[in-house]
Amino acid sequence: MISFFKENTTFDIKQKNKIKSWLKNVASGYGFSAGELNYVFCDDEYLLQMNRQYLGHDYYTDIITFDSRENALSKRLDGDIFISVDTVRANGEEYGEGFEREMMRVIAHGLLHLIGFDDHTAAQQKKMREAENTALAQWDTIMMS
Repeated sequence: MISFFKENTTFDIKQKNKIKSWLKNVASGYGFSAGELNYVFCDDEYLLQMNRQYLGHDYYTDIITFDSRENALSKRLDGDIFISVDTVRANGEEYGEGFEREMMRVIAHGLLHLIGFDDHTAAQQKKMREAENTALAQWDTIMMS
């Protein structure tokens, strides 16, 4: 089940059913199923505290993904994905994507992390960006139907 929550923000995701369907399609395209996925939309300060507490990082970020699968080889994706609405908004403006497009990119990004994509090196970042773009193209198709 894919669920959406919010902490310290008034932001509320729209088109929840379409997003759930899209995420399930993205996961299945890589041979995975969507299990218990919790998307938590929050503000910068909330995510900064999580970054400090759980990852030992003292900086703002747009997303933190926690894989909660008991078996790392499981094809069922379970996890918690925390997204800073503040940072997504700022990045959307900075990159010229706009808020809604950047939000969809980040939502996909969290799922792709659970699937196994990483973004520490330049080569990994390139593959992640390609996978994000593929997911966004699928989203565009859903929105046109």
